[in-house]
Amino acid sequence: MAWILLFFAGLFEIGWAIGLKYTDGFSRLTPSLLTVASMIVSLGLLGLALKTLPVGTAYAVWTGIGTVGTALLGIWLLGEPATALRLACIGLIVAGIVGLKLVA
Repeated sequence: MAWILLFFAGLFEIGWAIGLKYTDGFSRLTPSLLTVASMIVSLGLLGLALKTLPVGTAYAVWTGIGTVGTALLGIWLLGEPATALRLACIGLIVAGIVGLKLVA
């Protein structure tokens, strides 16, 4: 169950990271409220996952999910470059997340 909570915490981390782009410096109300809500949910779910999982593993996986998801959505939604080297590095992060799951 803790891994499921951690997965969703990572998804909400993606939500607030991408949401920050749409807040326009927190000057737009709806995106700002959604971003802050996503931050709260993400941290709350991470906290629940930490009841069971080691903090180093959970934090690395949480930030890894957020990093990969944010980078991919940046490419897809925001037109950021999708170079081979960038995609390879994203793949390495995914490999690290999978590795941490396998050894935990």
